[in-house]
Amino acid sequence: MVISHRIAEDTLHVRILQELDVTNRSAAALQIESLVHAHRPSRVTVELPTDAPSPMTFSALARAQRMCQSLGIPLTATGPGEHAPPLPLGPGPGAGAGRPRSLEHGARHDH
Repeated sequence: MVISHRIAEDTLHVRILQELDVTNRSAAALQIESLVHAHRPSRVTVELPTDAPSPMTFSALARAQRMCQSLGIPLTATGPGEHAPPLPLGPGPGAGAGRPRSLEHGARHDH
């Protein structure tokens, strides 16, 4: 098992349990995708296993982020431990010079 998860307040919380490598990155991304499709959360948070994740861990995170974005579900990534600050995934509203970037991607759009 490469991930664990829980659902709380319509948020899917995923924890990547170990650094991913080429043999398990796809499995982790597929597990996250299956959980999102099964539970249809309003948002997803992913806790990374270390402060400096491997390229394969980032690859799985990127795949999950693209899938969530296509479904209009915001995804946030954090470092290890629940108290860790979120890792920026891209610019957000109000992001300007000298300000941290927003952590959300794929925000729902009402059309």
